Amino acid sequence: MTGHTWTLLIILAAAIGALITLINSRLRFHPFIALMTVSVGVALAAGQPVEKIAESLESGAGGILGDVGITLAFGAMLGRLLSASGATDRIARMIVDRASPRSLPWYVTGAAFVIGIPMFFEIGLIVLLPLIFSVAQRLERTHKIKSPYVYLAAPAIGALSTLHGMVAPHPGPLVAVEGLHANLGMSIAVGLVCAIPTIIIAGPVYGRWIAPRLDVRPDPELIAKFTGNGDAAQEPGAREEPRANKVRTGWALAAVLVPVALMLLRTVAELVLDESSRVRHVMAFIGEPVIAMLAGFLFALFALGYRSGLSADSIRSSLTDSLKAVAGILLIIAGGGAFNQVLEDSGIGQAVESAASGMHLNVIVLGWLLALLLSFSTGSATVGIVAATGILAPLAQDGGSLHTSLLVVAIGAGSIGLNYVNHAGFWLVKESFGMTLGQATKSHTTIQTIVSVCGLLMALLLSIFA
Repeated sequence: MTGHTWTLLIILAAAIGALITLINSRLRFHPFIALMTVSVGVALAAGQPVEKIAESLESGAGGILGDVGITLAFGAMLGRLLSASGATDRIARMIVDRASPRSLPWYVTGAAFVIGIPMFFEIGLIVLLPLIFSVAQRLERTHKIKSPYVYLAAPAIGALSTLHGMVAPHPGPLVAVEGLHANLGMSIAVGLVCAIPTIIIAGPVYGRWIAPRLDVRPDPELIAKFTGNGDAAQEPGAREEPRANKVRTGWALAAVLVPVALMLLRTVAELVLDESSRVRHVMAFIGEPVIAMLAGFLFALFALGYRSGLSADSIRSSLTDSLKAVAGILLIIAGGGAFNQVLEDSGIGQAVESAASGMHLNVIVLGWLLALLLSFSTGSATVGIVAATGILAPLAQDGGSLHTSLLVVAIGAGSIGLNYVNHAGFWLVKESFGMTLGQATKSHTTIQTIVSVCGLLMALLLSIFA
């Protein structure tokens, strides 16, 4: 490597250090501000022409928001609509109603898997809390299972975190898909293949082992709030009343699966149909992420929103609130896009490519490790994904290949691991279930780290066939 290449690599290392420091120091910069500030510093240090820096920032931020931002907004609105209409509650209860105590963790896993497709980790967990609490109450009084809350929470955490990190159209994997120019349908399919064994190991299997070793019980008032049973705090044996729900299960499942099905159909059409085929062109159109998410949202709006008896005003209010919830994530993604564009325009991307080719590093392992360290250091899985994607984009030369889709999965898996006290999800789990810091570490942090490692191993296993 030349001296200039080494200089650019040193600038990259300094940029990562500055990013971590700004976010975690007493300054407590918002990740968006930190990313934009570091991007300007990197451009100046790398010798990028001053008149081109603003253009790089704008094109990088605007480009990624154009690709991912609209899709993310539709996803957030779809998730809120599913929740507000009672569709997610319907799906969850349909899955677990007839389960035996021994099989309940597997049914909760199934419920979390379906619900986790369109929802963020935190939102999905909040949606599932009423189900987990009410079923855990039932187990506690009828089967005397120790720590039934952990017994059921572990599968939910495992499934939700796996889908959130490894499977598009969640924002993190979608950012990686766009940044690496990966095939979306192939990335979804590969992500699901990697996700299934990962969820099983991190969820029901680990949950069955760890539950007897943790004495966890949430605040009785919180249990009463989520189960809708006002006497739960005083009467643990009181029976919870099911919620009224006008949504049919078939409609609820269809609303969840429509966007993903359209994206996968596009990939199938591109694989089996000739380029001149009219059907292929139609499938390519409706399988675009923006179109697929719009179609899924409109289907849910009419099939679930209006049919469930919700007023137009309440639907509109819920959708507005859902967009407020993702505004911060959109800004982080925009900052990441600016950072990635600066890395490309300043020549740092080529320096990384040169260094990696000279050292013969496994790109999948490198992507996982970068995302893991950045996510752990900054407290943001999104920062971990967007920064790792920008650094490794020059190494993903064939965007449509299986190897590139596996890199998407590896980066997403890396962003999940070591989820600790600087992550919002850690505190949500800890406080929701009344855990001590040690109990949250043994459950939530460990589950997410198992997900991360299993995701990497699955990606490496499938890379044998790439």
